[in-house]
Amino acid sequence: MKAVLLDAASLGDDIDLSPLRALVDDLEVHALTAPEQRRERLAGAQVALVNKVVIDAELIDALPDLELICVLATGTNNIDTQAAERRGIAVRNVTAYGTASVAQHTLMLMLALAARLPHYQSALRDGAWQRSEIFCLLDQPTLQLASKHLVIVGSGELGSAVARLGEAFGMRVTFAARPGNEASDTRPPLADLLGELDVLSLHCPLTEATRGLIDAQALAAMKPEALLINCARGGIIDEHAALEALRQGRLGGLAVDSLPSEPPREGHALLDALHEPLNLIVTPHNAWISPEARQRVVTLTADNLRAWRH
Repeated sequence: MKAVLLDAASLGDDIDLSPLRALVDDLEVHALTAPEQRRERLAGAQVALVNKVVIDAELIDALPDLELICVLATGTNNIDTQAAERRGIAVRNVTAYGTASVAQHTLMLMLALAARLPHYQSALRDGAWQRSEIFCLLDQPTLQLASKHLVIVGSGELGSAVARLGEAFGMRVTFAARPGNEASDTRPPLADLLGELDVLSLHCPLTEATRGLIDAQALAAMKPEALLINCARGGIIDEHAALEALRQGRLGGLAVDSLPSEPPREGHALLDALHEPLNLIVTPHNAWISPEARQRVVTLTADNLRAWRH
């Protein structure tokens, strides 16, 4: 059995692929694969291993030997699953591989925003501490998380892990109803929670119901000192509206780990705004990248391959 990994670079070069090699006769590994290289590289392979490489209907129809597509991620939006199903090709993804890593990253962002870390780091670079008349800087009031209200959208593995960490800091945690399903959900709708929350953390998928979920109207309903954290997908918040709210003092802090287009080759307003004196943090979609999480992607993919073979 031949398997081809098309974008190994997305896992990093410190990851052990031996669990996959043990299950196939031949594992061909490519760091990156351009669209025009996909067909040639997958020719004769029974198993395609991909993270973000697109496997569309045209490609599927051109690969008569293909029997299994393993996605080394949770999202399968880069796979034409209907075309695969028509051909009898199995599609398997992995979940819950980065729970601890993403939850830790989320709390790091929350703590940094609460401490107004971007402001104080900028002040230090500008020499404000050296010029201070007292022993510390007090111009940016921080937010003590204990007793504050953390609202989470998304109650799966990630949201639940963040909830446990928030509770460890003494926060009161509420899960909002699933967007688009409020009528049959016993939890309070997000709209009812916006005015009372201190921190809003997003851990839901990007769907038609969640696209633009946090828009200008939602931001206007939030306290001006509230913190907004998106470790889900770009586009769930209206990033431009959130930036304007931050600039105008109508939002206490903003941290995102993803943008609508990645990598952001055309730039983005949030990246440009990092030069401004704002309580703003942008991380490069790396909440999930702990070595343990990346190795677990391989382990879970090997489990999928093993289960499929049997």
